[in-house]
Amino acid sequence: MNRLNFNVIPTNEFIIIILFSIIIVLILVSFPFLTAFFPKIKNYSSSFNHKKIGKLYLIMAFLMLIRGFVDALMMRLQQFLSCNHQGYLSINHYSQIFTAHGVIMIFFVAMPFMIGLMNIIIPLQIGSVDVAFPSLNLLSFWLNFFSILLINTSLLIGEFSKIGWLSYPPLSEKTFSPWVGVDYWIWSLQISGISTLLSSINFITTIIKCRQKNLFFFKLPIFIWTCFCSNILILVAFPILNIIILLLFLDRNFNFHFFTLFYGGQQMTYINLIWAWGHPEVYILILPSFGIFSEILSNKCKKPIFSYNSLLYATISITLLSFVVWLHHFFTMGSGFSTSIFFSITTMVIAIPTGVKIYNWIFTIFYSNKTIDSYIIWFVSFLIIFSIGGFAGIILSIPSLDFVFHNSMFLIAHFHSVIIGGVLFGYLAGLQYWFPIIFNKEIYEIISIINIFFWFFGVIITFFPFYLLGYYGMNRRTLFYNNLYWSKLLLVSFGGSFLILIAIVLQIISFFFNKKNKVNISNYEFLFFSNKLRIHKNDFLYKKYFLKNTYFNHFHKKSVLPFLISLNVFLMSFSIIWYCWFKSIIFIITTIILTIFLIYE
Repeated sequence: MNRLNFNVIPTNEFIIIILFSIIIVLILVSFPFLTAFFPKIKNYSSSFNHKKIGKLYLIMAFLMLIRGFVDALMMRLQQFLSCNHQGYLSINHYSQIFTAHGVIMIFFVAMPFMIGLMNIIIPLQIGSVDVAFPSLNLLSFWLNFFSILLINTSLLIGEFSKIGWLSYPPLSEKTFSPWVGVDYWIWSLQISGISTLLSSINFITTIIKCRQKNLFFFKLPIFIWTCFCSNILILVAFPILNIIILLLFLDRNFNFHFFTLFYGGQQMTYINLIWAWGHPEVYILILPSFGIFSEILSNKCKKPIFSYNSLLYATISITLLSFVVWLHHFFTMGSGFSTSIFFSITTMVIAIPTGVKIYNWIFTIFYSNKTIDSYIIWFVSFLIIFSIGGFAGIILSIPSLDFVFHNSMFLIAHFHSVIIGGVLFGYLAGLQYWFPIIFNKEIYEIISIINIFFWFFGVIITFFPFYLLGYYGMNRRTLFYNNLYWSKLLLVSFGGSFLILIAIVLQIISFFFNKKNKVNISNYEFLFFSNKLRIHKNDFLYKKYFLKNTYFNHFHKKSVLPFLISLNVFLMSFSIIWYCWFKSIIFIITTIILTIFLIYE
């Protein structure tokens, strides 16, 4: 039965209506000014050029960073105001915000940021003209774009999920979440997951088959190795996510009862499987960041990274061990003494190769010709915040302590310290480091240093009070409370979030106000292990019919088919969410036809 009508617009939510009005006004006002950019937009949206696609990913990641940070700012303000008070957000809106914040920051900020950097740098570092499958690369981008559009549509038409960023059953079942929020969550993540899987296949093939003939595996740059391991993790972990979401969709809409306990299902199956994807996801994000800092330190210290082999084996160890630690996310489920001890030990063991990497970086800096600049400050900031977050992770890996801190603000502090300090700082440092290659411009050093200090102190002041809040018993996602001490710490945290706001503004300013790159093509030299760019003498190892060398010698092709396929997938998902079954069948058939055309092309 079709349930889409004008009543699905949340007119009772004043803030959402104001937001909707502002968006419409901005579109109407900016449209005449954007007409001059339409040819460029059309060029970028249909080009198979890996650099252009990478830039689109980066732009999308920064737009969603602003979107997700607004959610975070609203949450911090709500929690500060809700001491003996209802605050300014309704329960319904607050629940949607904390769910959307988690989903957006992980899936639509960190992942596009990572894939954007990989798109631009991997082909350059291995001496390839493009990725192995350029058309697949563009299709991945547009699928990611429309998954973002779907999740943002949910806040204006219908609602978004209100039960957390991983949608645990039974709350995600039809009985407790009868409206469309969980369906939006299912389909936005499903499309995003498929997009990420396609990208991982592309990058793995590119690294294995499209590198220069004399660039052997154990001579690859560390960044390429970390990207390779990260994409291996994606290839293994993301099918788990896609399948578990599909099972939840069948549960909700066709009464399959995989996770309905009353009908013989098992809710813990969902939680085990979602974290079997979820913990490798942390390492999917963090490994490229490790590779970026390895590249930066090697270049800035003017020497090879200390003990290349040990750094490489540590990366491979993290890749393998990341699949045997997932149960530490729910020690409280009562899995038994021996099971908890096993996963506690593996969680501690995986910290060892991470520690090896830190010593590699420190010994690279020692006795080197380093100059203290913004890159070294990025590294020091990363090292401090990431290490503190890592130590908190060791505390949480002890089952008896995890029973105390589980689902508390202590966990939120640990997670944000690792993700912002480890992942985001690494990507921002990498973007600044490769900025001359991506945009042929340089960021002013003074703006960058000021920006780093705002990021560093903003993260510390915002999230370190959470460790105390967790110790004093405050649960995550708390809406109302009556503890004045909590209120004081939340005020400090709210003040710190404004420092992060200034850092984001400075980061955007640095992209627009920069100096033209005065260095010539030699800027590319540090991308290669051999410090030489042999772009005209590529000798690819891939000799299959569809990857002939002649294919890469032509100009980059263009096609609107990836855009049209992704648009049809978006419309299909939207139709299924609102039970427009006939329209969804039409869009499925259209998608299949367009895909056949793309394969033929």
